[in-house]
Amino acid sequence: MSRFWSPFVKGLVPYVPGEQPKLSKLTKLNTNENPYGPSPKVLEVIKAEANDALRLYPDPNSDVLKSAIADYHGVSVSQVFVGNGSDEVLAHIFHGLFQHGKPLLFPDITYSFYPVYCGLYQIPFEAIPLDEAFQIRIEEYRGLNGGIIFPNPNAPTGCFLALSEIERLLVVNNETVVVIDEAYVDFGGESAISLVNRFPNLLVTQTLSKSRSLAGLRVGFAIGHPDLIEALERIKNSFNSYPLDRLAQLGAAASFADQAYFEQTCAAVINEREAMAARLSALDFQVLPSAANFLFCRHRVRDAAELAAGLREDGVIVRHFKMPRIEQYLRITVGKPEESEILFSSLERILAET
Repeated sequence: MSRFWSPFVKGLVPYVPGEQPKLSKLTKLNTNENPYGPSPKVLEVIKAEANDALRLYPDPNSDVLKSAIADYHGVSVSQVFVGNGSDEVLAHIFHGLFQHGKPLLFPDITYSFYPVYCGLYQIPFEAIPLDEAFQIRIEEYRGLNGGIIFPNPNAPTGCFLALSEIERLLVVNNETVVVIDEAYVDFGGESAISLVNRFPNLLVTQTLSKSRSLAGLRVGFAIGHPDLIEALERIKNSFNSYPLDRLAQLGAAASFADQAYFEQTCAAVINEREAMAARLSALDFQVLPSAANFLFCRHRVRDAAELAAGLREDGVIVRHFKMPRIEQYLRITVGKPEESEILFSSLERILAET
């Protein structure tokens, strides 16, 4: 801590991202990256665009990408906002749509960036407890608020809230913005984008980092009423007019042009997730139902921290959250079948030890 820091910076509690080890020969199942690479069409476009044009600024409006997203989701371009990963999109949402002096509502077990953004933008919040099965209770979100946000599927639990429940929430909460963060929706959920034309206070965010295997490009987007999108554009153009570079814009757009590859890789992840869940259950793990590309589970006997440490000794990295209510749970990213074999070989060894 430096004497040159402002009191505001001294009080910030930053987000801690998932570990990115720089060691070789790791089975990395801790940050929910897609085990399959991006579409070959994406790579072709990026290679073709890696030329002298990089000396020029990219399109500040990302028109090609916005058009691709709008066409794919059946909305108008005026309903699409893009940013440098969904984290930047969310940051602009917090800054531009949640600063009303009333508490923002989100689950007590959820994406840990939400309270960080509240601290950054000085937004009061209330964490609403999930029920005993780690499910969101919509009736708990009907009180006075300055906005509502939650992931669907939720993170780190993977649990999915039915679209009918979201609609029920929107019917009774029509005075503040409701944000559905759909980072993992393509692995088994149903998107709320179908509701945006009926509810002008609904904003849906997604990322290309997970289901489209583009975590390295950093592309996210939001879809909602043009008035909400205009607010985000005003924030963006007061902060950074060029958040997406040329390669990211065109590569991301190309990912929407290869539906067959997208469906193939999503299906592979879903199939492996179900196989992993069955094997974990057979090893006496309690596994939450997941609609994401990860599983959230606890062993009925063994300590989670000890299991995580034992896996690390074998070069297998999973996520352990040292937080109330979930300190005995591990979040395990779905990998390729061969990565699952390494994971279960290690788990079986650890569990065989007294």
